[in-house]
Amino acid sequence: MRFPLALLASSALVITSADAQQAQSLSPRDVQEAAKQHPEIVAEFGGAETGPRAAYVEGVGRRVAAFSGTANAGQVYRFTTLNSAVENAFAVPGGYVYITRQLMGIMNDEAELAFVVGHETGHIAANHAQARKAASQNNSILGVLGAVLGAVVGNNAFGNVIAQSAQQFSKLRTLSFSRNQEYQADVLGIRYISQAGYDPNAGASMLTQLTRESALEARVQGDTNRSAPEWASTHPLSQNRVTQASQAARQTGRAGSGLRNRDAFLAQLDGVMMDDDPAQGVIDGRTFTHPDLRLQFIVPTGYLMQNSSSAVSIEGSAGQAQFSGGRFDGNIQTYIGQVLQQLTGGQAQIALGPLQQTNVNGLPATYVTGRANTSSGAVDVSVFAYQWDAKTAYHFVALTQAGQGLAPFATMVNSLRRITTAEASAIRPKVIDVVTVGRADTIQSLANRMAYRDYKLDRFLVLNGLTTGSRLAPGQKVKLVVYGSRGG
Repeated sequence: MRFPLALLASSALVITSADAQQAQSLSPRDVQEAAKQHPEIVAEFGGAETGPRAAYVEGVGRRVAAFSGTANAGQVYRFTTLNSAVENAFAVPGGYVYITRQLMGIMNDEAELAFVVGHETGHIAANHAQARKAASQNNSILGVLGAVLGAVVGNNAFGNVIAQSAQQFSKLRTLSFSRNQEYQADVLGIRYISQAGYDPNAGASMLTQLTRESALEARVQGDTNRSAPEWASTHPLSQNRVTQASQAARQTGRAGSGLRNRDAFLAQLDGVMMDDDPAQGVIDGRTFTHPDLRLQFIVPTGYLMQNSSSAVSIEGSAGQAQFSGGRFDGNIQTYIGQVLQQLTGGQAQIALGPLQQTNVNGLPATYVTGRANTSSGAVDVSVFAYQWDAKTAYHFVALTQAGQGLAPFATMVNSLRRITTAEASAIRPKVIDVVTVGRADTIQSLANRMAYRDYKLDRFLVLNGLTTGSRLAPGQKVKLVVYGSRGG
């Protein structure tokens, strides 16, 4: 479980342009705020990678940032690789750039990595944040649940979870105002990587890769019940954007020349985890399973999940929910009261109904539904808590339209159960395996080795930037996603 972070909604800001070629210093206030936020971002996105791969990304980032026109670029920019299953890269004003291992997994060479970090560096160097902030303030959150953000949810850690989820599923999906900023960041990123010695065509190839991956995810999304890739939400993709990136590359006069460093990149990528980290639980269709906590639940049909280090967010047409847990002192009523207090932050009153008790798959459970008034009308706020053991409780918090209560999530709250040791042991991580194509290998034979139940061929082709008409040559290196082990 990983809490979805408002910092992604408010700090992964795609940014309006000043000429990044002019030497300028980053705002000391932004630098201070970015440093303060950094540990929170790292914690909420599953932790930061360390070791050779992290150093490699940092090195590529610094090489590119040196051409950003920022004063003391080598000291002020920091590049962090996050242990997140979300395909995303984002920048925090103040010089911090983040890229997830999942996004790295769909890249095919170092030049594409350089473009992504260059694109994000461009957002910072061009000071896009203020324009994005102003635009986002004018971009209202959709639906009655959005009213909860200002009227019910406080500025505390748990309350922000609901707010952040709503922002990610509503506000971040209406980012047409940022399209020009995206083009500008593309151009800056292409300029930077060209000056750093990379092939500027990597911009167009990376955007093509992202577009294909986003299209594939859209096809399988109904089966995965996972929220759309964040890059696709926060960085609108289009063929026009790819075309403009190609034009920008040609304008450098270096298109098709420069470094790609495919082998070096693949060597670093070998063994990278893809999709969910079992240590944080895994999403498989409508099912969330945590092998270490030994629990499982199933979301309603048509609902999407988003995993974080501390919670699972669930979103659908009839409401939103969060699953989390905490210390338990033996009094479930006190536990529920604490959850509600954290949710409201003491800033709003919830008229609660009576506590009701039940039993779910052998687990003692207590639940309550209350009514909160917002500027857009009344909203039902429900807590469904389970006594897991003498010291641990888990719970769902649900926000639904007034009068619905827990009804939209009835099947979900009644699905939580303990899993067996065998079920837990069967859950293994997926990792990238870089293999050398042999004489007998074909695209189909290699695709058959992919650790997925469906879309094996499509996933293999997209992962490697290939098409059905591509030819493989013996000695060529390609990526597979295979099952790893919990110990490796």
